[in-house]
Amino acid sequence: MTTIDSRLPRFRSMTVPQRLQHLAAAARLSDGEARLLSDSGALDPSLADGMIENVVGTFELPLGVAGYFQINGKDVLVPMAVEEPSVVAAASFMAKLARECGGFETSSTAPLMRAQVQVLGLTDPHGARQSLLRRRQEIIDLANQRDKVLTGLGGGCRDIEVHVLEQTRRGPMLVMHLIVDVRDAMGANTVNTMAESVSPLVEEITGGQVRLRILSNLADLRLSRARVALSPEVLTTAEYDGRDVIERILDAYEFAAVDPYRAATHNKGIMNGIDPVIVATGNDWRAVEAGAHAWAARQGHYGSLTRWEKDARGWLVGSLEMPMPVGLVGGATKTHPLARLALKIMGVATAQELGETAVAVGLAQNLAALRALATEGIQRGHMALHARNIAIVAGATSEEIDRVARQMAQEKDVRTDRAQALLAALRAKN
Repeated sequence: MTTIDSRLPRFRSMTVPQRLQHLAAAARLSDGEARLLSDSGALDPSLADGMIENVVGTFELPLGVAGYFQINGKDVLVPMAVEEPSVVAAASFMAKLARECGGFETSSTAPLMRAQVQVLGLTDPHGARQSLLRRRQEIIDLANQRDKVLTGLGGGCRDIEVHVLEQTRRGPMLVMHLIVDVRDAMGANTVNTMAESVSPLVEEITGGQVRLRILSNLADLRLSRARVALSPEVLTTAEYDGRDVIERILDAYEFAAVDPYRAATHNKGIMNGIDPVIVATGNDWRAVEAGAHAWAARQGHYGSLTRWEKDARGWLVGSLEMPMPVGLVGGATKTHPLARLALKIMGVATAQELGETAVAVGLAQNLAALRALATEGIQRGHMALHARNIAIVAGATSEEIDRVARQMAQEKDVRTDRAQALLAALRAKN
């Protein structure tokens, strides 16, 4: 397999055509694939019409590429679809620092998803649980009859779990979980179909009435993990010693670990990195978000998704483990031309590899936010980039955008009316 170089020197200073030319060469894109990125009509309306209902057109987001990522020793270019300034730049910069210390290490569990079958009307839910477990193999075999393609690929229903919820306002509930290896699919349609197919048998075994038959978006058996370690030297800035930066980051992390108000914003920053990867590859970012925040509360309080600590060398060590229900087949991942192209640029071969890449980006994004918050403050870098958006809103074009944005950033006064005044003054001189 050929390798690529994920470093993107001077990428921000290039024009869009120059960046596209660089990316096409780095990712070995054909002329036709490169044209998709420069053509705003990559998603044909007729194709979009088959994806969702009531289509009136298509909606675009900026598609950027985060560089410098090295994951398990392999260089990776990461497409990110996002509207928020500073996200791509922050992820790339942290990846550049991490690269000097060996990059990111990742791993994941098997791609196991849960489908839940809710059973009501039971006077003996614990006895019904035992009955279901006794006929476990019969239930598994029936579920696997519904997807011969999946079982042929080595996936399929692996096991069942049965839970009794004794105290509810609707009486005792029994909930059976099908545990399904969905391979390289996200798996929602597969597990939902299996849950529906076994429901008559569940009713026969328990004597109850089946109600809901649906996947769980708390994919706690389908985890992706990333780890990074950074030396004090790479974290040193002109204003701060790296050892001090590490202590400040650890203080900031601890705040998120113990306080849910801080944790919500802390975790949003992590998802700033993950969601754009999920969107760019045509995956269900709402499912990933739902699972992430449920996972963050799994210990009875809402806390940080990441963990930050200091090792024996005095290096900063960060880790992230979270549910990652993503796929390479099915849905928009296969339908949307740019989603397929994003996967090619990224060079991932399995859904697990995609999930691992996403959490590595999330960890990088979290580090960027913690570093900024703990030192210079979040606004200096963010507002400098936000100023470009305000300049555009004010009507600036071409070189005017940079000049107006730079002046607002220097003044620390980023407002539309200020941008309009600066633009008028600039044009008056010309």
